Amino acid sequence: MKIIITGATGLIGSEVVRAAIADRVIDEIILLVRNKSELRHPKITTVIHKDFSDYAACKEYFERTDALIWCLGISQTQVSKQQYEVITYDYTKACIDYCKQAKPSIRFVFVSGDGADRTEKSRTLFKRLKGKAENALLQSGLTDIIIARPDAVRPRRKNKRAPFAYKLVYPLFPLVEKLAPHKIIWSDVLAKALLELAKEGHDDENTVENIELRVLGSR
Repeated sequence: MKIIITGATGLIGSEVVRAAIADRVIDEIILLVRNKSELRHPKITTVIHKDFSDYAACKEYFERTDALIWCLGISQTQVSKQQYEVITYDYTKACIDYCKQAKPSIRFVFVSGDGADRTEKSRTLFKRLKGKAENALLQSGLTDIIIARPDAVRPRRKNKRAPFAYKLVYPLFPLVEKLAPHKIIWSDVLAKALLELAKEGHDDENTVENIELRVLGSR
């Protein structure tokens, strides 16, 4: 099986890459990255792709891929509101549209987030834009889509690319996990769940909430 991963150097994406390397079912891992990646493995094909609003140059990779796991994202604290909307919604929508053209049968696994608002009226920018991206996917006409909604993702290992604001909350994870364990999901557990969804699909509704992701990734 061949998969495409976006956001491969981030907290979630890097864990998905590790899980895919260890999975015997996966024979090729195509990484769409802006810059040269440090990730090296015989399974990995690294594609330097600068413009995530246009995927025409990636046609051959989409055509031979079975599933795409969309992990691309950024913290609101790292960019302007306009840039955040471009990265969170515009890039996602552009990829969805390209999949319709190049590989309509692709299994599209989208990493959204808990509380994503499909009414697109939330005062929280993250919830509003994730809901908007979910709507774009649901209305795309693609026949095999899965929306994953993790809640608080606890890193299994340090990620040097993690935003400063995220690092500040690291010490709070043990407390949150003690008071509300259902809200937490370890990054490697989430990665295994996403990979399982990419491989096997989802028999029920196309939206997978945090509690189910915890179960899938712990098998």
